Amino acid sequence: MLPPFRTARERVLAGATLFTGTGDTSQHDQGLWIGSDGTIRATGPSDDVVAQAHERSPGTPVTDLGGQTVLPGLVNSHVHLGLTLPGPLADAMGRAEPADIALLMADSARRTLHAGVTTVRLVGEPSFTDMALRRAIDAGAADGPTIYTAGQALCCTGGHGHDLDGLEADGADGFRRATRRQLRAGADLIKVCVSGGIASSHATVDTPQLTDEELGAVISTAHQWNRKVTAHAGPAETVARAVELGLDCVEHGYRLTREVTDLMAARGVWYVPTISVSRCEDFLVRNNTPSWLIDRALEAGPRHWESLRHALASEVPLMAGSDMPPHAPFDETTATVRELEFLVDAGLTPARALRSATADPAHWLGAADTFGTLRTGRRADLVITRADPSRDITALRGLHTVLKAGVVHRDDLGTLRHSP
Repeated sequence: MLPPFRTARERVLAGATLFTGTGDTSQHDQGLWIGSDGTIRATGPSDDVVAQAHERSPGTPVTDLGGQTVLPGLVNSHVHLGLTLPGPLADAMGRAEPADIALLMADSARRTLHAGVTTVRLVGEPSFTDMALRRAIDAGAADGPTIYTAGQALCCTGGHGHDLDGLEADGADGFRRATRRQLRAGADLIKVCVSGGIASSHATVDTPQLTDEELGAVISTAHQWNRKVTAHAGPAETVARAVELGLDCVEHGYRLTREVTDLMAARGVWYVPTISVSRCEDFLVRNNTPSWLIDRALEAGPRHWESLRHALASEVPLMAGSDMPPHAPFDETTATVRELEFLVDAGLTPARALRSATADPAHWLGAADTFGTLRTGRRADLVITRADPSRDITALRGLHTVLKAGVVHRDDLGTLRHSP
């Protein structure tokens, strides 16, 4: 039997600073009523919410947060729970049996949730292990964030990701078939690699890898099934071609130009910059990645940063994604929080950065009515911090409590576990 604090309990959080995932500011002295079904039943001024809860559900426990901030659970939009990189990580995963991989991914999922990430957008995992993990989490058999997944990333023969569990294909028919395989398995979106990348062992970032016919087949097939397509892409020219073909989102975009980001904005194409990946030397060193990969990542840094700045100037819609394990230690915080700090350093306001990891990805995923904001009827995915990250994004480093669908998964201070 799970202990009581691991089930959704009706409760009111009062005296909170509330960032709902919308707007640019937080509201003070707010209350949030969580129902036993794991959804938000009401928000508003503390006294009003407490009175409403006690009238409709006498005896509902109230926890006074004393001004601490409640905000939506974070969404990391570029995640590989089965992350492999050239070197020992890839070697270990290559030797692992499917059951080993599933257990390693389940552990990463649990750590991810504990880090305040209540939803993930997976963009390439091995052998549909992500689908099995999603079923286990949904059934309550494993702890982890809500999973939206692309299944296996698609690549050309020998293309980026082919040695990291990508699914190889060639020709329009081959890519159409590969796309349908992901859809058959239950993919929520499709990921395709259209250029080389930092981790490509025998290609460069600017190596184009799909023909227009191949990419067009992926996009048209996915769109016929009402699924969006995101692309691993580096150079501006390749991104421009993909946008013209109807792409929905760009991952990384290491070498974007202002002309291309203007085109992305005009076409409503989203961007997940993963700016951390060209700034994570310590992470790569800790994981014993080859020196050529570390050098390539750091060399990509200046142009990658310039690409992000172009996207901000063009007002391209953004989603935050780390491309490192969301929970990975990074500059004395987690990769997810550090990615948001980088976005603020690049020019986003703290509130805008928070929306890139809450309401905005929920909108892109077509689930704005389910999560991403603290509104009545939404799932009670939330985190609590000591200070207000909508004023200072580094306040996320003080994250101490995590709820998913009203269930307490982390409570460092014991506030909710021991509430009346």
